[in-house]
Amino acid sequence: MSAHTGPALVVTAHGGPEVLAVEDRDVGEPGVGEVLVEVAATGVNFIDVYQREGVYPVPTPFVAGNEGAGTVVAVGAGVAGFAAGDRVAWPQDLGSAAAFTVKPTSVLVAVPDGVELEVAAAVMLQGLTAHYLVTSTHDVREGTVALVHAAAGGVGQLLVQMVRRRGGSVVATAGGPEKCETARSLGAEHVIDYRAVDDLAAAVREATGGRGVDVAYDGVGKDTFDASLASLRPRGTLALFGAASGQVPPFEIQRLNQGGSLFLTRPTLGHHLATREELEWRAGEVLGAVADGSLHVAVGGRYPLADAARAYDDLEGRRTQGKLLLLP
Repeated sequence: MSAHTGPALVVTAHGGPEVLAVEDRDVGEPGVGEVLVEVAATGVNFIDVYQREGVYPVPTPFVAGNEGAGTVVAVGAGVAGFAAGDRVAWPQDLGSAAAFTVKPTSVLVAVPDGVELEVAAAVMLQGLTAHYLVTSTHDVREGTVALVHAAAGGVGQLLVQMVRRRGGSVVATAGGPEKCETARSLGAEHVIDYRAVDDLAAAVREATGGRGVDVAYDGVGKDTFDASLASLRPRGTLALFGAASGQVPPFEIQRLNQGGSLFLTRPTLGHHLATREELEWRAGEVLGAVADGSLHVAVGGRYPLADAARAYDDLEGRRTQGKLLLLP
């Protein structure tokens, strides 16, 4: 075994949390264009669940986790721009839930001074997701009215803040008084407890004076899709970026016409990190906002690798607010 052997969270077969196991793994030495990172924290995300379940097919066994931050321990041949001791983070690269991981430099960004590694790990995937949603999926600007579902969740909290920073206003939905208060504290003008209303779209329309919203950001999926569509103004956009409640079943495309020439998109982060420049732009703006204090990142829970099943159970059961982390 090398000095770079340590615990890793392994998906032994496709299935529920019971297929997760902690095993010692030797990651070896970094190759050409790669660095070896000692991981400080790994983000807990729904993409991990989809990969574990086999919805997104990854051959088993594999080391789980896509997002993280840590310190460079060693660099491989041909590496420029990164050196041992550098603090780095990455939004989406499999094999991150481990004490050590080897990463290509193409996925890494530098973590600025003043940003803790745990916070960097917590904001990469969800922060860059929120960033592309408010810049590229729908260019939020002064006067934009946005619907943000699950506004007390990881992406939701960041979306509320980013929409407000860009001059837009937010109609937020959340479950229960505590989560509603979180959304309100982050700047949402209208907050709807979805558990307390019979017709969610009607509540959104009432909050907007009958106008409807310009864009609906929906990471919930099956449970909120119809309400999201019905909440849009004519020529509004529904950005369906996740499926926390399950996948949306096929639907009749003519509904987009009937709703007012609506736009529907199913974006994903990978397509919005198409170039090195795009990754550095998005990460630079997000981490810069964290560094200057204008973007608040809430860490809702920290779990050792041995408690990973509980972390994912808490995520899927929507029992938490903010971002969950695994600490290897």
